Amino acid sequence: MPVVPPEKLVKLQQQGEGIRNICILAHVDHGKTSLTDALIATNGIISPKLAGKIRYLDSRPDEQLRGITMESSAISLYFSLLRRNAPEAEPERKEYLINLIDSPGHIDFSSEVSTASRLCDGAVVLVDAVEGVCSQTVTVLRQTWLEKLRPLLVINKMDRLITELKLSPSEAYTHLSKLLEQVNAVVGSFALGERMEDDLRWRERIDEKVTAAVAAKGQHAGDGTNGVSKGRKASLAEDDEGLVTSSTPAEYEEKEDEDIYFEPERNNVIFSSAIDGWAFTPRQFAGLYEKKLGIKRHVLEKVLWGDFYLDPKTKRILGPKHLKGRHLKPMFVQLVLEQVWAVYEATLGGPNKKGDPVLLEKITKGLNLSLPAHVMRSKDPKALLSAVFSAWLPLSTALLVSVVEQLPNPPTAQQARLPALLAASPGAEHIDAGVRDAMTHFKPGKGQPVVAYVSKMVSVPESELPVNKRRGGMLSADEARELGRKKRAEIEKAQAQANGNADVASVSDAFSSAAIGDADEITGAPEPEPEPNEDPEHLIGFARLFSGTLTVGDEVYVLPPKYTPARPHAHPQPRKVKITALYLLMGRSLESLDSVPAGNLVGIAGLEGAILKSGTICSQLEGAPNLSSTNAISKNAPIVRVALEPAFPGDLDKMIRGLRLLEQADPAVLYEQLESGEHVICTAGELHLERCLKDLRERFAKCDIQAGEAIVPYRESIVRAEEMNAPRDPALGRGRVEGVTTSKQVTIKLRVRPLPVPVTEFLVKHTGAVKRLYSERKAQDQERASPLGGDGTTGDALEDTGEQDIDAEDTTAEGGHDLSLAEFKQRLADAFAEEKTDKDVWKDVVDKIAAFGPRRVGPNVLIDLTEDNLCEKFLREEHEAPADNPNHANKHTSTFADKVAYAFQLATHQGPLCSEPLQGIAVFLESLTIHSSPEESAQNIGRLTGETIRTTRDAIRSGFLDWSPRLLLALYSCEIQASAEVLGRVYGVISRRGGRIVSESLPEPSTNFTILALLPVAESFGFSDEIRQRTSGFAAPQLVFEGFEMLDEDPFWVPTTEEELEDLGEKADRENVAKRYVDKVRARKGLVLDRKVVESAEKQKTLKR
Repeated sequence: MPVVPPEKLVKLQQQGEGIRNICILAHVDHGKTSLTDALIATNGIISPKLAGKIRYLDSRPDEQLRGITMESSAISLYFSLLRRNAPEAEPERKEYLINLIDSPGHIDFSSEVSTASRLCDGAVVLVDAVEGVCSQTVTVLRQTWLEKLRPLLVINKMDRLITELKLSPSEAYTHLSKLLEQVNAVVGSFALGERMEDDLRWRERIDEKVTAAVAAKGQHAGDGTNGVSKGRKASLAEDDEGLVTSSTPAEYEEKEDEDIYFEPERNNVIFSSAIDGWAFTPRQFAGLYEKKLGIKRHVLEKVLWGDFYLDPKTKRILGPKHLKGRHLKPMFVQLVLEQVWAVYEATLGGPNKKGDPVLLEKITKGLNLSLPAHVMRSKDPKALLSAVFSAWLPLSTALLVSVVEQLPNPPTAQQARLPALLAASPGAEHIDAGVRDAMTHFKPGKGQPVVAYVSKMVSVPESELPVNKRRGGMLSADEARELGRKKRAEIEKAQAQANGNADVASVSDAFSSAAIGDADEITGAPEPEPEPNEDPEHLIGFARLFSGTLTVGDEVYVLPPKYTPARPHAHPQPRKVKITALYLLMGRSLESLDSVPAGNLVGIAGLEGAILKSGTICSQLEGAPNLSSTNAISKNAPIVRVALEPAFPGDLDKMIRGLRLLEQADPAVLYEQLESGEHVICTAGELHLERCLKDLRERFAKCDIQAGEAIVPYRESIVRAEEMNAPRDPALGRGRVEGVTTSKQVTIKLRVRPLPVPVTEFLVKHTGAVKRLYSERKAQDQERASPLGGDGTTGDALEDTGEQDIDAEDTTAEGGHDLSLAEFKQRLADAFAEEKTDKDVWKDVVDKIAAFGPRRVGPNVLIDLTEDNLCEKFLREEHEAPADNPNHANKHTSTFADKVAYAFQLATHQGPLCSEPLQGIAVFLESLTIHSSPEESAQNIGRLTGETIRTTRDAIRSGFLDWSPRLLLALYSCEIQASAEVLGRVYGVISRRGGRIVSESLPEPSTNFTILALLPVAESFGFSDEIRQRTSGFAAPQLVFEGFEMLDEDPFWVPTTEEELEDLGEKADRENVAKRYVDKVRARKGLVLDRKVVESAEKQKTLKR
C-alpha cells in the first residue's frame, strides 16, 4: 500500500462533507486495536501482514506488554471510493478523511471512552461473537445513546465460532441471531427509559396547562372541578386566554424507534474477524449473487438476513409460511456462512489441519481470485487464509464503506446533536445567537466564531514534536549501524540493572528511549546518565472544532468549568491564550498544521496551565457556550487513594511538579495534599494506579517514587441494636447530650439519632441535588448582600462560593441534578414518612433542616428544634428571606448558631471510630443558651467561638457513641465471565477475600457464566492477578465502585452474657472484623490504639533452658 502523504489529509480537512469522525468502542479484549490495524494498513502506515499483530495505536510499552489499550489514540486516514450518482452514470472517485479514535475497554480507563465519544459523530461498537454482550459493552452502548452518536455494530472474532466452538453454519446463524437480539435488547431498554421520562414530562406539562387555563378563566371551585373533569383535550381546546398550547400536543406523540436497532438488512451490522483480516455486510454478498440468481440487489439486501429461504428449483425467495414442510436452510446460511466456512475448511481443515488444496483451487476459481505463487506454496495455513480473505472480503473495505455510507458527516451530525448539547449547558438561554447558529449549522469560515471542545490534555515528549523530528527520509547505512550499536548498549544496560533478568518492560523502555533523530543525536557510545530535563513533557489539547477556523497565532478564551454566559466576567476570569501550534494527530506521531477548519480533530499547543483536564475554547467571551460542564460525560469514580513520597527527600519538588503534570495529562486522576502533608493521588483502580506510578517515575517526575498502602475510604454510622449498652445518662435518654463550654458561658443541648434508612438512601442518591440547592442558596444570599447584585458580586464572595463548590465535588456518586426545590422537599418528606417507628420524631422535620453534612452536601442532617429557630432553614423558597429579624428576643444567641453548624460539619467529617465521614446521622439542636451579656460575648467572641465549636463537636461524638456504632465498607461491583471448569476457583478467591456472590447467570448465546459479586475495596488489591493465576487466565474481573455497605458488627462488642462467655471465652476468640478495619485505619492515621502489647507475661522462657 502506498503511504498517504500528510498534505493530502490536510487538503481533505477543508471538505466538511467528506469528513467522518468515529470512535471504536467495546469491552476489553474484543478486538478494537486489531481492527484499527487493518484500517491503518490501507494507508501504508503498517504492513497488511502485520495488521492485527502490531497493535499500532498501542504506543506505550506497557500497553504492548499487557496487551490492552490504556489511552485513547487518534489517527487520520484517507479513503477513496468509486460511486455512481445514477445507475447509468460513470463512477466518480470520491475521497474521504476518516478521523478515527481507538479507545480502551478496561473499566479503569472508562474516562478515556468518555473523552473520545464527545469528540465524535459516530461510533463503531464491537462485540465478541463468542463472549457476547459484556459489562463494558452495555456501558459503551449507553455512552453512544447519551451522546447521540450513530452506531455501527461489528460482530468480531467470527473465526472463534469455527475454530474454537466448532459450530456448523446453521448453529452459527442461530448463535448470531441471539447475540443480535441481546444487543438490541440493551439499546431498547435505553429507548424505553427515555420514552417513559418523556411521557411523564408530557403529563406534567398538560396538567400545568389545564390548571393555568382553569385559573385564567376565573372559575370558582365547583366549576374548576368540572373543568378539570372534562379531560385534558377539552380543557386545552377551550383555552382562549392566550396560553400557548401548540408546543404541548393533546395526544402523546410516539417516537419512531426503528432507526435505533441493529439490523443486517439495513447494513448497520458488520460480521468480521480482525485477526484474519476479513469482514462483510449482506450488501457485499447481494452484489455477488445479483447476476447469478437474477434477483435485484436491493431485494437481496432485504432478504439475506432473517427467515427467508431460496427455492433450489425455481430460484424464488420463500418466507417461512411457504416452506410446506421442506427443510431448507436460511439464505444467510446457504449463501453467506457456508462460503466462509468453506474457505476455513480449504485452508485450515483436512485430516492434517493443513487444508484441502483441491477445494482451495475450486474456491479461488469460483471467486476469480489470483493468489501469488509464493503464497500458494506457503506452509503456513494462516498466511494462505489471510491471502484468500484479503483478496475476497478485505476488512477495511467493508468497514470503511459502511462508515462512509452509514455514519453522518460533521454538518449533518452537528445539526442533530448540538441543539440538545447546548440546551444542557449552563446559562443556555444567554448563548450568543451567532455562536449557536455557527455551531449548529456548521460554519467553518474564517470570519465565524471559533468554538472548540478540549476533551483531555495529552502529554508528549519534546523529542516527539514535529519541530524536533528528523527530516530527510531513511537512515544511511552508517547511521543505522550507529543506531543499532546505541540500542544494543541500552538493552545491555537495562539487563545489568535487572541483575541479568531483563523483563520485557525494560527492553521496551530501552527501545522507546532511543528515538530516531538527527545525525548529531546518534553517537557511538551511550551517554552515562540522561539529564533530568533532557526530554521534557509538553501538554497538547485533544480537541474537536465545532465552528470557525483555528489558526496558529490566534488568541482565544479558555472557559473554566464553572463559567456561565449569564455572568461571563465572574471570578475566576476566563484566560486569554495564544495558540502556539496545531497538530494533525497520527497515532504515535504528530504533523504540524497552520490552520484547521471546523469538523476536525486537532491537537492544540499553548493551553498548558490554562486547562486542567477538559474545557471549552472560544474566540469571544460574551455569549460563549460552556461545553465542558455538561454532565453527559460519565466517569468511573476515582476511589483508590495512595500517598506518595520521593525515595530521596531532595526530589520532593520534582515529584510535586510531576504530580501536577500527571493530573493534567490524565482525565481520571485527582491530586491533593492532605493536612498531614501527605501527597495523595486518587485513581480509578489498581491497574490505573500502576500506570500512573510508571508515568510519574519515567516521564513526569523522572525520579524514584515510593507508594504507600492504598487509602481505602470508610463511613461511620449508628444503628438501634437489640443488645446496646445502657444510656450514659439515663435521665437525659439515649443520644441526648448537654454540653457546657469550659468557661461555663454557653450551654448546648442536642440529641443524636440514626436517620431512617430510606432517608439516608435518598440523600446518598441525590447528592447532586443538595449540592446544586446549596450553590443556588449561596448565590441568592450574595445577591441580597451585594448592593450591585447580579454580576456585581465581589470577587471574594465568589471565590468563597467556588471553594465551597470544590468541597462539595468530592462526592462518590452524584445524582438528582434535575430535582427542583419543591420536588426535593416532597420526596424527602415521603422518605421520612416511610419510617413506621417514632413517627412523631420525624414529623415536619424537612422544614426544620438547617444543614447537611459533611461538606454541606452529605447524608447527615442538622435539625433546628430551638424555640426561636436560631439556625437558617436550608430548604427555603426564593421569596423567603433568611432569618434576620431585628426584633429577635435573643439576637446575640443566633450569632452562635453558625458556630454550631460549623461544628456539625467538622463532627460529620471525622467520626469518633477512626476519623472517617459519618453517614445516616440526625443531630437535633434542642437549645443554645448564652449565660453572659451581649457586650461581654462580643468582647470574648474569639474565645467563645472556639469553645462552642469544640463543645458541640464533642457532644455530637458522645451522642454518636451512645448508640451501637457501625462501619460502612466501600464495595466494588465485580463482574467475572468464566467457563464452568474454573467456576469453583473463582468462588474460592471471592469468598477468601470477604466478597459475596450476588448472581450467577448463563446468557444464552455465550458459553461462559457471568458472575456478579460484591467485594470490599480493602480486600481488592491483587484480586485481578489472583483470579487470573487461579484460572490460568480464563477469567478476568471488571471492578466498578458500587457504594458503601454496612458491616453489621459492633467494633466495640465484647462478650458479656453467660452464653457468649461460654461460647467465645473472655477474649472473644472469634475475630471482630469491624475492629480489625478500625484499628488498621487508626494505625495509618496515627490515632491511639487500644491494643495489648503483652498478652501472656506471667511466664517467660529463655533459650538456655
